[in-house]
Amino acid sequence: MAGKKITPIDKWHRTYCPYCGVGCGLKVGVHAGKVAKVMGDEAHPSTRGMLCKKPMYLPEALVTDDRLLYPQVRPHQDAPFQRASWDQAIGYAANKFTQIIADHGPDAVAIYGSGQFSTEDYYTANKLLKGYIGTNNFDANSRLCMASAVVGYVTSLGSDGPPPGYKDIDVADCFFLIGTNTAACHPVVFNRIKKRKKANPDAVIIVVDPRETQTAKLADIFLPIRPGTDVPLLNAMLNVIINEGLIDWEFINGHTEEWQAAVQSAMSWMPAQAAEVCGVDEYKIVAAARAFAKSAGTLSFWSMGVNQSSVGVEKNHGIINLHLATAQISKPGAGPFSLTGQPNAMGGREAGGLCHILPGYRLIKNVDHRAEIAGYWGVPLENINPNPGAPAVEMFEKVAEGEIKAIWIACTNPVVSMPNIDVVEAALRRAELVIVQDAYHPTDTTEFAHVLFPAAQWSEKEGVMTNSERRITYLPKMVEAPGECLPDWEIFTRFGRAMGFEDGFYFENASQVFDEFSWLTTNRVCDYSGVNYKRLQMEGPLQWPVPRPDHPGSEQLYANKRFPTASGKAKFNATPHTMPVEATDEMYPLVLNTGRLADQWHTMTRTGKSEQLTKANPEPFVEIHPDDAKKLGIRDGDMVKVASRRGTAMAEAKVTPRTREGQVFMPFHWGRLSGYNKAANNLTTDAVDPRSKEPELKACAVSVVPIWASDWLENVTERLEREKEAEPTA
Repeated sequence: MAGKKITPIDKWHRTYCPYCGVGCGLKVGVHAGKVAKVMGDEAHPSTRGMLCKKPMYLPEALVTDDRLLYPQVRPHQDAPFQRASWDQAIGYAANKFTQIIADHGPDAVAIYGSGQFSTEDYYTANKLLKGYIGTNNFDANSRLCMASAVVGYVTSLGSDGPPPGYKDIDVADCFFLIGTNTAACHPVVFNRIKKRKKANPDAVIIVVDPRETQTAKLADIFLPIRPGTDVPLLNAMLNVIINEGLIDWEFINGHTEEWQAAVQSAMSWMPAQAAEVCGVDEYKIVAAARAFAKSAGTLSFWSMGVNQSSVGVEKNHGIINLHLATAQISKPGAGPFSLTGQPNAMGGREAGGLCHILPGYRLIKNVDHRAEIAGYWGVPLENINPNPGAPAVEMFEKVAEGEIKAIWIACTNPVVSMPNIDVVEAALRRAELVIVQDAYHPTDTTEFAHVLFPAAQWSEKEGVMTNSERRITYLPKMVEAPGECLPDWEIFTRFGRAMGFEDGFYFENASQVFDEFSWLTTNRVCDYSGVNYKRLQMEGPLQWPVPRPDHPGSEQLYANKRFPTASGKAKFNATPHTMPVEATDEMYPLVLNTGRLADQWHTMTRTGKSEQLTKANPEPFVEIHPDDAKKLGIRDGDMVKVASRRGTAMAEAKVTPRTREGQVFMPFHWGRLSGYNKAANNLTTDAVDPRSKEPELKACAVSVVPIWASDWLENVTERLEREKEAEPTA
């Protein structure tokens, strides 16, 4: 029997995974100018060679028939695209920007970026828009995943950035996993937790999730709370800790303030009351609180189930309050650790990649911060608008309302990933100018573009990214980009020059961009000033702060128990309970929860190209509890229609007790390009947290009904007619 063909490798490179925020180190083999093999890098300190399935199938996603290879332009969305040179395409777009700004002011333009940008991409786009054009309308899809954690960290600890690192997993004795299906979404972190549990069977794992996920199966204490009841649970846990004398008075008195704010919230939630509201057993709440407080080291991990909420900040405050009350912070094996959704969402925040911040975790509203950046950039202080720009949901609303006339979307696919996508589509139809910068075409978003900029992607450009544990990794350019694709930072640089900003956009390579940015982090919490490309290439990844060239990096923030606040103390916050879930009623009696699948990534522009990754779930599905399915006449495998107050979706029913009664679950990866009624975000609400502006993507009210044969055929016919009408005329 013939053996499996072995692909020869010409050269191996050490790099970083372009998917989730775990930031796995990769070894990549290149053959004949193409990425041929991907494996884990044992030398990367964050992940030690561990890997999930997704990056192993990157080679087949990089060279595809739908790669966007050349700039293209069209005068309106019904016209065919025409190939253009870079000078023509950038000149056209820059002239449109200039005219719109002249007619309506700088706030009439916006850029929507991505946590898959390199830090250099983020920094250059921010400098262009905030420093030179004069608007803060730069936001990113990180707003959809990490904004609530950012606000929680800043208002509790004084700065963004998770205090612990992955090394703390190896010595923690209690893991509090809330709003995270870590096994599916951050599998390498999950495997490290499993290893710790195997090494120390007495370690306690607490999982809080409305679904019985793979993560929950590892739990010693599983709390399947009703959607939106996280805050009562967290308050009740603090109630137990207070009433049983498990708080750490020395830490509270010496290193915190506003303790009474947390006490008042906690005392209003007795465990029995919270148990009734949350739909869990009272004894489990008590057991979870005791394990959290008594452990020698407790690590909390959370992700979208906490952050994607109209009360996401309160949830973050509730978690951090528990850590401050028990001194489960500023020591090995302990701390509040938000699991970043995207590979460089952390680096983007450091570079100023949200509409309310500037590089180095500086704030738009702070005049001293604006002056520091303006002075370094060489622009007048008044160039930097003192008012934050439009965050993601509001940005598309302003485009739909005609207030923002031009929007530049780069490295993301919001027509799939944003909530309530009818509003997003309406916005892009109304905009005078839509620029889409991507590696692929068509996508759901490129369909609405007037200008297409072909971007180099992972493996085709160099730069740095920062993972969830604050570790900076250098990504080398390993292969040449196809066609005329350029790195995102270079496209922004060329555009800046075309706008007349040559002095500010002198960059000839990514290293120059990084050096300028890293200097701006000097003496900031996220200090990069001791880092450059050469050091990262020689020494490997480093955890910030790294304030000197000889500094080894920092495994823990706030190890000295001093926090970057005016008083040097961390702050407790009140956590009032407001149900974030859109109200159910007779017409919409169920709560929809959305999320990711283990083998897919965001909107599947890369992972969807792999047969190996799509075969487990080739089509959308909806999980429903057996009791709900019986009431509705739904059998396992039936096609069903899911409807909300905003739209509908079609999916296959999976009848399972994993999802509790009264709620359903759908993955969000599919968009309308793969079928008009396949998008979960046809359904979701665009309500946002008032402070973080992060949308409520995790819960909305829906109905689910079976589609009988005649209804299904009618729907198929209507869908085919709509898709035929939407086909390009040329």
